[in-house]
Amino acid sequence: MISERQQEQASLYALGALSPSEARTFESEFSGDPELAGLVRELQSVMTLVAAATPAPPPPPALKERILRQVDELESGRNASPPTPRPPPRPLPAGLSFLTAVDQGGWKELPVPGTYIKLVSLERDRGYAVLLGKLDPGARYPAHRNVGAEDFYILTGDLVVGDRAMGAGDFHHADAGSEHEENYSVTGCTLLAVLTTDDPLVAFAMA
Repeated sequence: MISERQQEQASLYALGALSPSEARTFESEFSGDPELAGLVRELQSVMTLVAAATPAPPPPPALKERILRQVDELESGRNASPPTPRPPPRPLPAGLSFLTAVDQGGWKELPVPGTYIKLVSLERDRGYAVLLGKLDPGARYPAHRNVGAEDFYILTGDLVVGDRAMGAGDFHHADAGSEHEENYSVTGCTLLAVLTTDDPLVAFAMA
């Protein structure tokens, strides 16, 4: 026979009004009592019917207005005219050239694993070239003597020259005949370099 306490517990359980610990205790109680378990099922069915029959409250006016405004904006976007295509670029005046960031061609891998160069400009008459350099994370460039003067500017990442750590925005100059200790990058880097045309790296980039 179901006691008055059990009826009350079953009602609270069906409503979800018991605490988690109370619900677990009551579940262990009615799991071994078929009559009490049947009452719980009946009460849960009644709660489901009541919830289905209860009309949902209308949304707040501000929320409804915001949703309708967003729908109108979406519809306006669908009906809008497609963007006018950009005209093709005009032919460049003599002596001008551009290299966009999306142009990933032209890179050459050096004999040192994880190091690359890309020739972007060459001034034979004036004796210098502009190159991009790139080191993969952990790549190491061996110690060497600089044939000519060189300048480089770190664009991204890090580069350690000897015992000097450099980061994006740092600049370095080396005179002709100077010596560099081993260079390496921890996270990888890209740099812009200006080298003399007799530098072996320029010859390699042009090959």
